[in-house]
Amino acid sequence: MVSRPSRLRMYLYASLCLILAGVLLAGRLLHWDDQLELYWQEQFVSAEQRAVSIWLPDYELKLETTLVGLEEDETSGLTWNAETGTLFTVTGQNPQLVEFSPGGVVLRRIVLTGFSDPEAVEALGDGRLGIVDERRRLVAVFRLAPGVESLDLADLATYDLGFEGAGNKGFEGLAWNPLSRRMLLAKERDPQGLFELPFPGEDGAAGVLQALPDQPLLVRDISSVAIDPRTGHALMLSDESRLLVELDLQGKPRSFISLLGGLNGLVEGIDQAEGVAIDERGDIYVVAEPNLLYVFTRKR
Repeated sequence: MVSRPSRLRMYLYASLCLILAGVLLAGRLLHWDDQLELYWQEQFVSAEQRAVSIWLPDYELKLETTLVGLEEDETSGLTWNAETGTLFTVTGQNPQLVEFSPGGVVLRRIVLTGFSDPEAVEALGDGRLGIVDERRRLVAVFRLAPGVESLDLADLATYDLGFEGAGNKGFEGLAWNPLSRRMLLAKERDPQGLFELPFPGEDGAAGVLQALPDQPLLVRDISSVAIDPRTGHALMLSDESRLLVELDLQGKPRSFISLLGGLNGLVEGIDQAEGVAIDERGDIYVVAEPNLLYVFTRKR
C-alpha cells in the first residue's frame, strides 16, 4: 500500500511536470525562445554601435489604422517611396498595387494582370518599382507612370529567381540597397535565407541570384525586409516569431522589438504581419493582413 506522504509527493511531482510542460508550451507558442536569444545578444551591443544603429528598443507605436477598401484583398509587402512621399503595398487575394499616404489614406489602386501571388514590392530608385511574385518565382521591374490603372505582367521586364517547386514557400521579401545597387531578397523558409540580386542590366548580371553567407537569423520565417537609408542596416519581419529584427551590415541581428500585445505600445499585438518599410526620417511602417497599418516612431 502506498502511504499518504508518498501519494502526496507523486501528486506534487505530477503537478510540477504539468506546470513545467505548460510553461514550455506557452513559451514555444509565444516564441519566447527566439526573443530571449535576441535579448541576450542585445546586451553586448556597445553604446557606439547603438548610436549608428536603428536600435529598435527605442521605438514605440504611434499609429494603428486600417487601409479602407482593402478588407477582402490581403495586403502583403510594403515599401516607402521617397520620390513621392508615399507607401506602396501589393495584395494577394485580388492582385493589386496600392499607393497610400503615411497616415493610411488610400490614394490609388492599380490592377495587376497576369500576377499569381504578388508578395513583395520595393521602390528601386529612378522612378522604378519591383514586385515579387512568389508562385511564379520572379521579380518584375517597371516604371509607374501617373494615371496608370493596370499593369500586365506580360508587358514588364521579369527576372527568374529560381527555386522551382518552392510553391508558397518562396520569396516573400524584397528591399533595395542604394549603396550597393543590389536587391535584397528574403526566402520565407525551406530553406530560409537572404539573397542578393545585382540591379538588372548591370554587368550582365541580371537574374544571377547570390546567396548571402549563412547567419543565425533567429526567426522562424521571413515575411518582409527593408533597408534603412541612413545606416544601411536591414529590417527583417517575422510573422511566425512575432518579431521585427534589425540586421547589421554583416547580416547579424543587432536589435529587435516584439510584436506581441502589451509591448512597445501595442495593445493587441500584430497578427499576420506581412510587410515592413522605413523612411528617411527613421519612421517604421508595418502592414498586416487583411488591411492593417502600424506606424512606429522613435521615443522622444
